[in-house]
Amino acid sequence: MSALSSRTTGPVRTFTQRFSATRRGARLARLLAAHQLTERGHPHGAAAYDTIVLVVAELAANALLHGCVPGRNFSLSLACDDVRGVIRIEVSDTRPGPRAPTVAAAEEEHGRGLPLVDALATRRGVTGRIGPGKTVWAECATVADEPRSTRVPPERDAASASPRGCP
Repeated sequence: MSALSSRTTGPVRTFTQRFSATRRGARLARLLAAHQLTERGHPHGAAAYDTIVLVVAELAANALLHGCVPGRNFSLSLACDDVRGVIRIEVSDTRPGPRAPTVAAAEEEHGRGLPLVDALATRRGVTGRIGPGKTVWAECATVADEPRSTRVPPERDAASASPRGCP
């Protein structure tokens, strides 16, 4: 793995890191993304934190399982744009072109990652990159970033909310 880089360019702050195309590399990508989010003011348990960590995990797993050529790494880039209120996640791998989308049957264990990313992200796409491969990206909103444990449904106020674990 190469050294990590983190830079600030105006209102957009970026983090980029390369990982080995292994399960450990995918796990490290998720853990470093989580660390970057807490460093940027999106604490564990906040809606944006949970969403972005899940999207990173899915895209890293896809890069590992479907996108990497043996012996080649994948990279993760996070770009935090506070002005637009989004974090852009980019995962680059060395396999050219996007795979044809598949629809998972009810009993299948695989095939639900990108539909899950589509449901969580505000935008998603695939772009080419310099050198071999492609970049799969997703943008997730960072607004309304309060911890889930303290949220109360809009029709109820905090005084009438039942204690945790009670119906």
